[in-house]
Amino acid sequence: MIQNFKIYAYPPPETLSFDSQVESLFYSSLILSHFITQNPEEAHLFFIPFSFHSGLSPRAAAYVVGNYRTEFIYWNRTLGADHFFLSCSGIGHGADRNVVELKKNSVQVSCFPTTAGLFIPHKDVSLPPLANVHAPVHAPGSKSSSYLGYVRYNWVKESNIMEQLLADPEFEVESEPSDQLTYEERLAGSKFCLFEYGPEISAIGEAMSFGCVPVVITDRPIQDLPLMDLLAWQQIAVFVGSSSGVNEIKRVLGRVVVEEHEDMRESTAVASKHFVWNDTPQPFDAFHMVMYQLWLRRHTIRYAEREWA
Repeated sequence: MIQNFKIYAYPPPETLSFDSQVESLFYSSLILSHFITQNPEEAHLFFIPFSFHSGLSPRAAAYVVGNYRTEFIYWNRTLGADHFFLSCSGIGHGADRNVVELKKNSVQVSCFPTTAGLFIPHKDVSLPPLANVHAPVHAPGSKSSSYLGYVRYNWVKESNIMEQLLADPEFEVESEPSDQLTYEERLAGSKFCLFEYGPEISAIGEAMSFGCVPVVITDRPIQDLPLMDLLAWQQIAVFVGSSSGVNEIKRVLGRVVVEEHEDMRESTAVASKHFVWNDTPQPFDAFHMVMYQLWLRRHTIRYAEREWA
């Protein structure tokens, strides 16, 4: 199965720069892994080792793809459908055929959360965010929680919700950044960790590792959650809307506490192991979970070829 999964990496440019540390870590882990083959004929997927960073224009992206299309035969065989690339910022829209095929056909490996409108859920993959802290390694067990919910500084920004949370003694809400030890104590001492969907949700893996069940505040479906193909997110996180306010959030959390919190907390702690990035990849860590998602995409269907002016 995945042990025999092979990837051919095109020759990289002389220098590479990435938008994030997790991009760089995935790249180095991939290039040094046993998944890389020097024989393109045995490859299941082809990797474009280019930094499609935030400052790269669609025109520049078209130039990159055009070069690979000209120098190698593999792009034209599927119009890029068996190719993948790294881009935390996403590729902007453009009319050039190379950009269209890259965006619609190739698998984009992105950072979480992804840029709105530049992620296609049925084919693209988001990287588990890099955690800065991890809970001590031990069995989940039961724990006594000091608070119903914890909101670290900047995790929730919507002003009405923040005002209501600050006034509720069941929630630990930070009005300024806490130090590392306090942060870890609050993660460990809360039943739920509240996040507003946005850049700060990248700390979701840290909360999970401490058994703090994530509560994601969002008024729209989230289609870019890490490991979407592999994790049953409804069993490890709670999703609530913002429009009904904190009373509705508390009602939902109260039901979860009674019916399923302990099971969710244990599932959350177990799932967090798949969010761990190691300098040397280990079985079932974040790198291998992303590779498994790519393996699932090795049988692809290209978009129909069309005539280009």
